[in-house]
Amino acid sequence: MLAFGVNRVFALAAAALLAAGCAPEPKPAPGPEGGPLTSVAYQLQDYRDDRLDEIARSAHPLAVIDLARDAADQYFTADEIARVRATGKKVLAYFEIGAIEEFRPEFREIRDGNADLLLNEWPEWPGERFVRYWDPRWWRLVVQPRLDRAIAAGFDGVYLDTPLAYEEIRLELVPAERRDGLGAKMAELIVRITEYARSAKPGFWIFPQNSPELRRYPGYEAAIDGIGMEELFFRATDEPCVQDYCAENLREARALRDAGKLVVAIDYATRPENIATACRRYREEHFAGSVTVRSLDRITAPCPGTKGTITW
Repeated sequence: MLAFGVNRVFALAAAALLAAGCAPEPKPAPGPEGGPLTSVAYQLQDYRDDRLDEIARSAHPLAVIDLARDAADQYFTADEIARVRATGKKVLAYFEIGAIEEFRPEFREIRDGNADLLLNEWPEWPGERFVRYWDPRWWRLVVQPRLDRAIAAGFDGVYLDTPLAYEEIRLELVPAERRDGLGAKMAELIVRITEYARSAKPGFWIFPQNSPELRRYPGYEAAIDGIGMEELFFRATDEPCVQDYCAENLREARALRDAGKLVVAIDYATRPENIATACRRYREEHFAGSVTVRSLDRITAPCPGTKGTITW
């Protein structure tokens, strides 16, 4: 768990400084056991020999890996996760909560028996469909079983992708819904995930990916330990993020950081000068970070000067 008492004191001090016309120096968010997390190994496919040895040997104190070794139905075991954790790392299980890919084992059951859960395809990722994530069947068929599997395998927490489904679902497919209501329902799902997981494993970490503006919905901010933020500084690949939404995402990420949440920035760059720029921004913003490739099929080195080990 994060040090909420310290964070509240910092928030009060920040408010006083802002009222006086000056902003506080941002503080690095602590890891939930006190040590600052500064880098992450983020790999979702092509594990060498289907094993986690490279993850375990990496210099990163935090790892995000798929719940399954093959991104389908060959799941990592408790023994495998324990071996990674024995190196001092914390390990988060990646899965989606607002969409489903056709290669996931649950897809067949949904397609054949609950096809109305499936909504529009995500144009950027062919073969991936947004879903009615607020439907009780989605929880029963997909979300709860994935949480149970992550907890049983000994993961420290979960890394939840596609909260942005609330923005991408075509409203004509859900005529009873409005965009703000879809946002509220996504926040409610994440709160439910937190309550369910921590009832089974106290201290279980909850890290959504993207959509930091969900912090404005009741209960969301208190339910998460941190957030993964893609493309804050470089879009895939080596494109500086200069659009209006980039600045908006950065403002919202900073607000979560100042509330004591760990921000894990994921940028996509291969040019040395862009990697150096992203690393500099991580240090300035007190974010954990990883500069990697869009395929997420390898482990990249920590930023220069980043400590590879953490005192917990």
